[in-house]
Amino acid sequence: MTPNPLRSRALKLLAAPLVLAATTLLGGTFGPRLLAVSDATNPVLKEYSDLLATAQAWYADDLGSERLVYSSISGMLDTLDPHSSFLEPEEYGAMQEKQRGSFYGLGIIIAKRNGRVTVITPVEGSPAQRLGIRAGDIIDLVEGQPIDDLPIDAVVKKLKGPKGTKVNITIVRPGLGEPLQMTVTRAEIPTNSVSFAFMVEPEVGYIRLKDFTHTSAPEVAEAWAKLEKQGMKKLVFDLRANPGGLLDQAIAVSDFFLRKGEKVVITRGRAAGSEQTFTAPGRNSRARIPVVVLINKGSASAAEIVAGAIQDQDRGIVAGQTSWGKGLVQSVYTLSEGAGLALTTAKYYTPSGRCIQRDYREFIEYVAPDDEEESDPLLAEDGVKRESYRTASGRVVYGGGGITPDVVVKADRLSRWMATLYARGVFFEWAVQYRASHPEVPRDFAVTDAVREDFFAHLDGRPNAPDVPARASWAAEKDKAVLDRALAEELVGAVHGPEAAYRLSIGGDVQLKKALTLFPEAEKLAGIGTTPEAIAKR
Repeated sequence: MTPNPLRSRALKLLAAPLVLAATTLLGGTFGPRLLAVSDATNPVLKEYSDLLATAQAWYADDLGSERLVYSSISGMLDTLDPHSSFLEPEEYGAMQEKQRGSFYGLGIIIAKRNGRVTVITPVEGSPAQRLGIRAGDIIDLVEGQPIDDLPIDAVVKKLKGPKGTKVNITIVRPGLGEPLQMTVTRAEIPTNSVSFAFMVEPEVGYIRLKDFTHTSAPEVAEAWAKLEKQGMKKLVFDLRANPGGLLDQAIAVSDFFLRKGEKVVITRGRAAGSEQTFTAPGRNSRARIPVVVLINKGSASAAEIVAGAIQDQDRGIVAGQTSWGKGLVQSVYTLSEGAGLALTTAKYYTPSGRCIQRDYREFIEYVAPDDEEESDPLLAEDGVKRESYRTASGRVVYGGGGITPDVVVKADRLSRWMATLYARGVFFEWAVQYRASHPEVPRDFAVTDAVREDFFAHLDGRPNAPDVPARASWAAEKDKAVLDRALAEELVGAVHGPEAAYRLSIGGDVQLKKALTLFPEAEKLAGIGTTPEAIAKR
């Protein structure tokens, strides 16, 4: 298909953050400072230099050379692939900070709500939490200066700073008449890879890994040990919406599931002799318990390496939806002036030999693919059947177009009404208001008719409220329990933290519910992998 030029341009602008996330979080390996390999006598380079000098000298407006050079670099990389990317100094610094797994600051997640900078949640154990800052607090002033007109990134810059330094903030809290003056000492704030780790059922542990940073494998080790002490004999490993990260961490995390020496991934570059085979080092080996891995179309690169290794080595059942399909490896080079280059230098292949990279010739279709639920997961984007491969025990798996689950489980979709409420932050608004007059909220909070009516009154009383009353909209919902879960999750989360809210959300997670029924098959696979025949194939 030939995309509409205006639509293409708009979508590409919208997709830019997604592509940036992909290049900085998907399987990148940090390379050395970039060495000059160009030939200064190359006539093409001289032509470029002349063009740059002419534009600077004669263009109608005064243009800085940085703007021109950065734009030309980005244009050049656009001709390669969607994951090769130039990182301006600020972007490169943010990427390095994220992959380090920590930063120095107050320890709060903030967002704009009704034009005010609002605390969404404090980080557990952070300076902000210790001072009693809580969800719904409005940051009115920083160092005596108003911040409402600043973009959220600029506010974050003001709040971050060197370890041990102090920042003065003024908090406006719903239900309190006077603002709160606070002096917060900045400290190291971990950006955890493991979002949640708890027992979801007797003997069944649950670990959710949200990305792959330098701390991912140690965090998984800590979570695994904790759950083993609580009686874990089976595991749901959740990689949904995990965009990937560092290649070495994908190998280290795979090591928890595989035997020493089993293949994890193979990378192949253009240069002769560039092929590398990465195997499980055996440092993180754990008991061979039944495992179910959850993936969806947001699972990419390093997440796909782990899911692919577990699937190809018959180590566990993969369930959910077909993953993103990102089979390219980036090496990240440091440029002058603090900038960076994430350059695709290889493709990766799962142990069975499949490359799961999706076709990216149509950029728009790549960054905004058709809904997977409306397509055949066994067909490539051009309608041709995907190439088949065999796992260690002979099961059929497919290359190209992502990791296809062993068991496909569609995720429930929100109704238009519920999706709109989430998008407008209505549940958060209501929870902050409700908490101000109901300070005692138990972890097992149950939504009653009175609570629901309180929410309807809040919704109908908002500016620009819909013409249809909230109760009537709710009455038209197919699954009325969705609203109750949303109210309970938001309120319990505001009081008891994200994990308490997440535990409540499990009640509506159809993919997780299905995963809990797949352990008999996962147990068979765990047994298959121990046979001499299976071991001999590896």
